[in-house]
Amino acid sequence: MLFRVTANTTVQQFRLGLRAHDLGCFSVEELALRVASHGVDCVQLALGKAIAGLEMKPGLLTSALAAEICMAFDKHRIGIEVLGCYINPIHPVPDVRNSLLGLFKEHLRHARDFGCGIVALESGSLNADYSPHPANGGEAAFCELLGSMEELVAEAERCGVVVGIEAVTPHVISTPEKMRRLLDAIPSPHLQVVFDPVNLLSIMNFEFQREIIQQSLALFGGRIAVVHAKDFVVEHDHLVIRPAGQGMLDYGLILPWLANIRPGIATLLEEIQPDQIVSSGKFLRDHTLTTVI
Repeated sequence: MLFRVTANTTVQQFRLGLRAHDLGCFSVEELALRVASHGVDCVQLALGKAIAGLEMKPGLLTSALAAEICMAFDKHRIGIEVLGCYINPIHPVPDVRNSLLGLFKEHLRHARDFGCGIVALESGSLNADYSPHPANGGEAAFCELLGSMEELVAEAERCGVVVGIEAVTPHVISTPEKMRRLLDAIPSPHLQVVFDPVNLLSIMNFEFQREIIQQSLALFGGRIAVVHAKDFVVEHDHLVIRPAGQGMLDYGLILPWLANIRPGIATLLEEIQPDQIVSSGKFLRDHTLTTVI
């Protein structure tokens, strides 16, 4: 079950969005206008990254502030699909971790005021600065994450919204199997997945991307709430991010699944320059609509 409220309630076969902060950091009105100028349907909004003058800390969010931001986007018929609150849920300093979890809970409590039903985060690192830690893949780190996620999902249930969790290879949730394990441990429909297939790839496994994507869709396809869209190429033994449709990602495997199994799910362009939005959006839209059975 997916809890989603957006400014545009028309059911569409394909809904294109972007991360608002990929356009830069502006006033609310200027940001909404710039997003609308690119012809997208919705955004992922990380408040502190996208809105000038907002320093996200506990106690800042209010219903009035959220409603003001929602109205600015609604005026341009842009839905706020996801609130990004990318805290470190396993921060090694307990007091800091508790403060960060408190900030995320504030996002959950006010999500509906933004016309939004999803607040997203990644699974964290044992390093305070979110850099990779060699023990992120271990059992202790998973148990630390599980404790934080149970706390956040309990708050999401009280608020009637969703926590969206995103896997990233150097973080605690780094594989499709670990994502499935987390979902099994917290079977609530208020915990769902922000699916970014590139985030599950590395220089060590990119040649097996089809298997990884197929495994992801099989293990947690029914719990995917939103999709992030970017691409990659290999340069000097590193994966380098490219705009969607301009790299090696097998969108021919992903887009038919979206079109036929999850029509209307939001696909959000990520790590993209403004002048790349039209071409990547057209690539995704055209290839999605031509794969509908």
